[in-house]
Amino acid sequence: MDTVIKENVLAVTRRGQSAVEATNFFRVALGLHYLAALMTNEAIDFKKVDRDYNRFIYQSIGRGHTITSVLQFMSGAKLVPVLESKRFLSSFAEHCPEVPVDSIPFLLSLNLSVAKKISGIDIAGPVLDWIERQKLPEAGAPVPRDVL
Repeated sequence: MDTVIKENVLAVTRRGQSAVEATNFFRVALGLHYLAALMTNEAIDFKKVDRDYNRFIYQSIGRGHTITSVLQFMSGAKLVPVLESKRFLSSFAEHCPEVPVDSIPFLLSLNLSVAKKISGIDIAGPVLDWIERQKLPEAGAPVPRDVL
């Protein structure tokens, strides 16, 4: 994660109209960058990557937050209002073009899939419902439940 990405995430964060909304914008913008960075054929040193993300999180929004808690937030019901916020989506599209807005459903599906494998719990809920309401650009159809 370079300085430009950090500045872009913070620009999205500043679009929040309250401390809670700004924190949620930060979590989602950063989480989407993290998930997008996983889409590589190169080996990933997760200890180093997570340490870098955790340092940035601590410096930006303080203690009590980690990349793990960001990813957990991104699989819960509080994520949906952020995804449905025109302010978040337009700001994310403007400041974070390296993660296309139309890739968000796929990235969230990836996050839910990993969460399911780790925890073994059912992933049905508001986030999966939101993903299913979105159209995948390549297929033009909702994400089927059995894909996750």
